[in-house]
Amino acid sequence: MRDQIVQILRKYPKSAPDEVIPMVLALQDHFGYCPEAALEEISLRTGIPSARLHGMITFFDGLHERSDPSPRDKHYDCPLPPATADPMAGTAGPELLRDILTGRLDTARLFTVLRRLRHEIIEAPVISVPRTTCSCGAGAEAVREAVARWCAEQVHPPRMRDTGCFGWCSRQPSMELQLPGKSRLLYSELVPEDVEEILDSLHSGVAASRKLVGQLPVPGAEDWENIRYIPRMSWMRPQRRVLLGLSGIIDPGSIAEYIAHGGYASFLKSITGHPSRHVCDLVDESGLRGRGGGGFPTALKWKTALEQSADQKYFVCNAQESDPGSRIASALIESNPHQVLEGLAIAAYATGATRAWVVIRDDAPLALYRMQTAISQASATGLLGTNILGSGFNLSIKTFSIPGAFVCGEETALLSALEGRRGTPRHKPPYPASKGYLQYPTVVNNAETLANLPHIIEHGPRWFRKMGTPESPGTKLIELTGNIARPGLVEMELGSAVDEIIRQPGGGFLQGNSCKGVVLGGPLGYLLHSRELGVHFDHESLKAIGASPGSGRLMVLGESTCMVDLACKVMAFATRESCGKCIPCREGSAILHRILEDLVHRPENERGHQTLERFKGVMQMEELARVMQDTSQCGLGRSATNILLDSLRKFREEYDQHLFERHCRAGVCGGLRSFHIVPELCTGCNLCSRRCPEGAVSGSPRTIHQINKEKCTGCGICAEVCKFSAIRMN
Repeated sequence: MRDQIVQILRKYPKSAPDEVIPMVLALQDHFGYCPEAALEEISLRTGIPSARLHGMITFFDGLHERSDPSPRDKHYDCPLPPATADPMAGTAGPELLRDILTGRLDTARLFTVLRRLRHEIIEAPVISVPRTTCSCGAGAEAVREAVARWCAEQVHPPRMRDTGCFGWCSRQPSMELQLPGKSRLLYSELVPEDVEEILDSLHSGVAASRKLVGQLPVPGAEDWENIRYIPRMSWMRPQRRVLLGLSGIIDPGSIAEYIAHGGYASFLKSITGHPSRHVCDLVDESGLRGRGGGGFPTALKWKTALEQSADQKYFVCNAQESDPGSRIASALIESNPHQVLEGLAIAAYATGATRAWVVIRDDAPLALYRMQTAISQASATGLLGTNILGSGFNLSIKTFSIPGAFVCGEETALLSALEGRRGTPRHKPPYPASKGYLQYPTVVNNAETLANLPHIIEHGPRWFRKMGTPESPGTKLIELTGNIARPGLVEMELGSAVDEIIRQPGGGFLQGNSCKGVVLGGPLGYLLHSRELGVHFDHESLKAIGASPGSGRLMVLGESTCMVDLACKVMAFATRESCGKCIPCREGSAILHRILEDLVHRPENERGHQTLERFKGVMQMEELARVMQDTSQCGLGRSATNILLDSLRKFREEYDQHLFERHCRAGVCGGLRSFHIVPELCTGCNLCSRRCPEGAVSGSPRTIHQINKEKCTGCGICAEVCKFSAIRMN
C-alpha cells in the first residue's frame, strides 16, 4: 500500500499547504478513503502534524479516514467531456491567437479569421448541443448521442460542438442548428426521437417547425422568414445580458472562440497599458460591489491589498457556492470559463498578486473540468506564466476543490481550508487583504464579481454605471426557482423590481398557483411576503426593508409552503453545517431546531410537560435568534436566523396555528396532520391498511375501515393509495 501512496503523492510538491486537501482527495479516489499510512506520508511531506490532518479530514463531509463498505459515490448529472485539445486549435493555434491579441495580423486577414472563429462564416452545417449540468440532467447526453449517430450516417457530416446554456433551464435539452449563410435555429425540450426529424430538414434547407423556439441572428447572414427572433422574446427581452452575453453562443472549451469575441483584450490592455493602481481606480469609479451577498465595494479590498508591503500576495476566486441547489457560479464557469479566468487575471494584476486559485466545490465536476481546461489553454497561449506577453507580469493560477462544508463560503474559512486546516472562520480584523493565506495579503472575490472586470476595462466605468442604480451599478445574475413558470438563470439590471423579474423573464407563477412569499438567497437569505414583491432588487432598497440580494437566488413559494416547516428545515441545515467553533451558532442553532421540531409535531401527551415546553420554546425563540445574530463569529451564525425571524414577523399566524390549534394550514407538517375515513365512500378494499407503515388503519375486507389516531403519524400514504377518495385530511 505504501508504494501506491508514494506513487500517488509523487506529483504534489513536498511543502505546499494548498496541496493537502488535493492529496487526500487523490488518495480517496484510489482507496475509497484516506489510510493512516497516507496521513503519515502527507505529514512527512508537508511538515503538518498528523493530529491536524486528522482534524481536517473529520471536518469535511467529503473526506473519510476509515474504510467504508459503501464508499461515497459521486452521482453527477453530466459526464465529463473527453480530455481533448481545443476544438479550434487546428484553425487557430497559440501563435495565431497571440497575433490576434497583440494586433500583429493585417486587417483583412484578421477580419476573416475572427468571422470564421465566431461561426459567422461556415462551409458546412454546424450542430451545437448545450452541455452543462442543467442540460445533462434533463437528458442532453442522450440527445447528443442521437445527433452523433445521425452525423455518422451522413456522407458529408456536419460539425458538432458543445456550447453553454442560455439560462432557460426549464426548456432543456436543446439544440442549435446553423446552415451556411443563415441565422441559427434553436430547438428545445428535445428527446432523442426528435433529432432525426429535425436534422433531416438539412437536406431540404427548410427549417423543421416542431419544437422550434426561434432564431438567433448571425452578422452577415440571412434571416429565416416567419420565425421569431429569440432576443425579442418575453424571456430574453427584459434582460441585460453582459455576463451571459456569450453563454450558449461559444464553446466553453475553446479559448479561440472566446478570443474571437474580444476575450483577453481587457487583460492585455491592463498589463500593458495601465499601472496596477490605475486598474484599481477604474474599478473604484465603476462602483462595482461584491456579488457574493454582502455587496462590499470591490476596489476597497483591492487597494488595501495593493498598499501592503509583502514579498508575496495571493488572490482567490470564490466559486464555491455552497448554498444547496444554487448553481450561479457553476453555470457561469460551465458556459464561459475564460470570462471568469480573465477577470481573475485582471484582479491579480491590480492587487499585485502572482499566485491565484479558483475554488470550486467537488460536487461541481464539470465546472472544475472546464476551468482546468481554460487554465491549460491560457497557459499554452502565453496568457499565464512568466513575463506574460512581454509585460513583465507573472501569474500562476490553479483550481482548488473543497469537499463540502457550507461554512467555507466565508472567506476566512475558505483560506483555512486552502492552508490544509479545518475550514473554521477566523477573527477579523486582521482582514485577509492584510493577512490572509499563510499571513500574506490575500483578496477573495466571488466568481460573478470577477466576471464583470473584462467588461469594465473594455467599456469603461461610465458605461458600467449606466446600468443599475447609482449605489448598486451593473447587472446581477438571478437564479429563478420554485413556484415559477420559467425557472432558470437570468441577468437583470440591479434596481429591477422583484415582481417584474418574476413576471417577465420568469413568466409569472405556475398556472393555478399564487405566491405566498419569496426567499432571496439560499437558506441564510431573507423572506419577502407577497405584499413586498414591489421592492427593487438592489442593496439600498432591500436594506430598507431589512433584506439583501444575497447570492442572487430567488425562490418563489406557493401556498403549499408551510413557513414553520421552512424555518425548521433552515435551522436543521444551519445546525448540520455549523463549524462548532463559537457557542452562539453551535448551541443556538441546535436549540432553535429542537423548538421548531416540537412545533411541527403534536405533543404525545396534551396534558404533559411537552405542551408547556412547546409554548415556552416559541416565547424564547425570537430572543435566542437575536442573540445568535449579535454574537456569532461569522456570517453563518449571524445569518442563520434570518428566515426564522422574517417568518415570525410576517407569518406569525402560522406559528400560532401550529402552537395553539395543532394545525398546519399548508398540510405539510406530517406531525400535525390527521386523517379520517368517509364511511359512505369506503368500499373496504383493504389497500390503505396494507400500505400503512404504522398499522394505524384497521378493518376487515369489504367493511368500513377506521384510523387509529394514537398510531397515525400523518404521513398521508393511506390517502395517496385510496382509489375512492374515501380518506380525507382533517
